[in-house]
Amino acid sequence: MIKKKLIIFTDLDGTLLDSNYSFKNALPALRLIRKKNIPLILCSSKTRTEIEHYRKKLKNIHPFISENGGGIYIPKSYFRFQGSGVRGQGEENEKYHIIKLGAKYSDLRKALCELRAKGFDVRGFGDMSIKEITELTSLKTAEAKLAKQRDFDEPFVFKGSKASLNKLKQNIKLNGLTYTQGEFFHINGKSDKGRAVEILKELYDVQNRKIIIIALGDSPNDIEMLQNVDYPIVIQKPDGSYDKRIKVKKLIKAEGIGSEGWNRAVRSLLNKLL
Repeated sequence: MIKKKLIIFTDLDGTLLDSNYSFKNALPALRLIRKKNIPLILCSSKTRTEIEHYRKKLKNIHPFISENGGGIYIPKSYFRFQGSGVRGQGEENEKYHIIKLGAKYSDLRKALCELRAKGFDVRGFGDMSIKEITELTSLKTAEAKLAKQRDFDEPFVFKGSKASLNKLKQNIKLNGLTYTQGEFFHINGKSDKGRAVEILKELYDVQNRKIIIIALGDSPNDIEMLQNVDYPIVIQKPDGSYDKRIKVKKLIKAEGIGSEGWNRAVRSLLNKLL
């Protein structure tokens, strides 16, 4: 049995949430996590308002990471040092200490428009109506509205050949930006989930004995997160496969799709560690 502090970082879409955006199949593991007082940190490409929607459903009180590592939101007074390790790295509002790692959304929109002007067939969420986003993502109307409230990251769709895609990626890099790929392509700044995870790990280290980190994801935009933890877990895709682009040392392959695989993997690992 271990006496070290366990912390779990998790992606949402395709990981804790199934294709219907439900975490019902993960309830047994979620109950175990709550019983053992293990922080569960949501780390997603979703926006702050989208994640807050799921935090409320999950009754989650812990920090969270939005838009592929663009922003870290830490509830006020969450850490015993009252944010002394947070101030100076970001800003505050009435609810959170906020560490901003991502580029400004307006800069990302400008970059996407410039790419389109160069002939690339790209359309971001900022170009789409609420109806288009619901049709593209299967989100409900209210959730699609939340998905458009972006700060650090722009999801987009691309149509073109593999050669054109390679040129697109080169142009994004030449603009000093980066891209990730999950369900959609995303254009963002120098932020990623791994950097955000490292910052939160340091903050937890201040008030805890050595910590052990578990992380779960299913897509390439989770790679940096999975690389920065002790127990990286990859979740099966809807067709039962694992994304071959995820190549991480000591990678654990969950048995099950989405929230079902999440539940099995978490319960199995916690039973071993606890």
